[in-house]
Amino acid sequence: MNLLHMKYALAVAETNSINKAADELLVGAPALSRAIKELESSLGVALFERSSKGMFLTPDGELFVRYAEKALGLVDDIENLFKDGSTAKTQFSISVPRASYIANAFAQFSKKVDRMSETELFYKETNASRAINNVLNKDYKLGIIRYSEQFDSYYQSMMQEKGLNSELITEFKYVTIMSKDSPLAKIPELAFDDLTDYIEIAHADPYVPSLPVADVKKVELPNNGHCRIFVFERGSQFELLSANHDTYMWVSSVPNSLKTLF
Repeated sequence: MNLLHMKYALAVAETNSINKAADELLVGAPALSRAIKELESSLGVALFERSSKGMFLTPDGELFVRYAEKALGLVDDIENLFKDGSTAKTQFSISVPRASYIANAFAQFSKKVDRMSETELFYKETNASRAINNVLNKDYKLGIIRYSEQFDSYYQSMMQEKGLNSELITEFKYVTIMSKDSPLAKIPELAFDDLTDYIEIAHADPYVPSLPVADVKKVELPNNGHCRIFVFERGSQFELLSANHDTYMWVSSVPNSLKTLF
C-alpha cells in the first residue's frame, strides 16, 4: 500500500466511477482500476462493490476511507510544517457550544496571545455530538460540551468508551433574557405563564444530540409558548432580541458586557 493508491481510492469513492476519477487524477482508467485492485489485494479486503451503476464503498471501504483521509491529512500537515524551510505556525483549536459565556472566555483568552507570534486559533461553535466528533476525527485539541444533568451518566460513559478525558467546568440554570424595552422587563418576578403570549427565540438544534432516537428529549426549554423562532446563528438571536420587544430567550449565563446590548 502506498499514499498514491490511497489518493486514488479516495477519488473513486468520491466519484463512484473509475472513469470520472481517472479524468480528475489525469491518469488512465485501466491504470487506475489496476491500482485499486492492487490496493485491495494488499489489504486483503474488497473496498468497492462494482456494478453497472458504478463503484460503491463496502463497509470495509468506508472504514478505509475514514483512515485514509486522516493519513493523507497528516501527510499534508508534515509537508506544510517545513514548507519554505520554516516551521508551521502554532495552532490551537477548540469546539464549543453556542454560549455567550464561552465566547467571552475565549475573547479574554485571545488577549493573552502574542500578536507578533506565528499563531492560528480556531474557534468552532456547534452542538455536543459534533464537538466530540471534532475532537475525535477533526484534529480539534479541545472540546466543551453542554448537556442536562440527567444525561450525565450517558455522556460520561460515552466519553470513557471513546478514550476521552473530561472535567467539569461549571454548572448553571437557564435564565430568561429580553430587551430592556420589553413589557416582560417590567415584571418583577417572571413566571412561565407570563411568557405564553410572547415569541421565544431558540437555537435551531435544541435537542440533546448523540442519543438514540427513542431517548431524544427536549430539555432546553419548557414548551408553553405559541410562537417560536429557531435561529442557527447566535449573533442573529441577539439582533432579534434587541429589535423585537415581543421576544425572549432562555440562555445560560450572559456576561455583563452583553447585557447593555439588549
